[in-house]
Amino acid sequence: MTVEQFLQEKSQRVESALASCMQAYGNAPAGLVDAMKYSLFAGGKRLRPALALGACEMICGDDAPALPAACALEMIHTYSLIHDDLPCMDDDDLRRGRPTSHKQFDEATAILAGDALLTMAFFEISRTGRADAVALLAEASGAEGMVGGQFYDMQAQGSAGGLEHLQQIHACKTGALITASLRLGAMFGGATEPQQEALTRYGHYLGMLFQITDDILDVTGDAAVIGKSTGKDAQSEKMTYPSVVGLEQARTMAKEAADTACSALACFGKEADILRDLVRYILDRDH
Repeated sequence: MTVEQFLQEKSQRVESALASCMQAYGNAPAGLVDAMKYSLFAGGKRLRPALALGACEMICGDDAPALPAACALEMIHTYSLIHDDLPCMDDDDLRRGRPTSHKQFDEATAILAGDALLTMAFFEISRTGRADAVALLAEASGAEGMVGGQFYDMQAQGSAGGLEHLQQIHACKTGALITASLRLGAMFGGATEPQQEALTRYGHYLGMLFQITDDILDVTGDAAVIGKSTGKDAQSEKMTYPSVVGLEQARTMAKEAADTACSALACFGKEADILRDLVRYILDRDH
């Protein structure tokens, strides 16, 4: 199976499950539900849920136990994108090739759609009856994880911080939820402690790789291919890997992160090949 086939298969699984989740909100305001669906079903790689499903399947041979967690992860990720695009944050007009939520609707509706998806995520994962899973997701997405990373990122605009500060930002903003995706999948698959540790290390470096390549694409990418505006980081004076270490060194760091991520999977056999292939896919991505 190719990475594209893997992502497509897992995306279809998650799309169907998310559609079922949304059907339960028949008494919610129609305009709010429309805004939630607009962003939730806007496409995208569905990377985080795919990682959860893939890790679970790798451990136990079945991805079904991790499906509620996969849906929760995508809801969290989508809410973060809606809020990240707001004028008070990154002020983006384009996301996944179409107008951002606050452009399609209005700022208040976009904020509330994000709030609703965040709350909905914890409802879905709580249905598994696993308090440890709820706690893991909360830690990864909250003040010490993704939200904290976004705060650090906003505070760093226009600053002259170094590489260590940049890595701290993105270990929270990007890496925490990616790592949590793998850990949740492994948890629902019944992973051993060494397997959990290996996937945690893999997730850390995969998250780093994803962010470095994302920063590189903002400099070198084509907005029509990426599906979002390019050059925004420089305009906003954001700290990025190219701005801190230069474009060529950023590419070198991406390759090093990719190699380290793959080496973290040494305790697994061929069952982890799709995760190894995913590393190269992200390293070489153009969107």
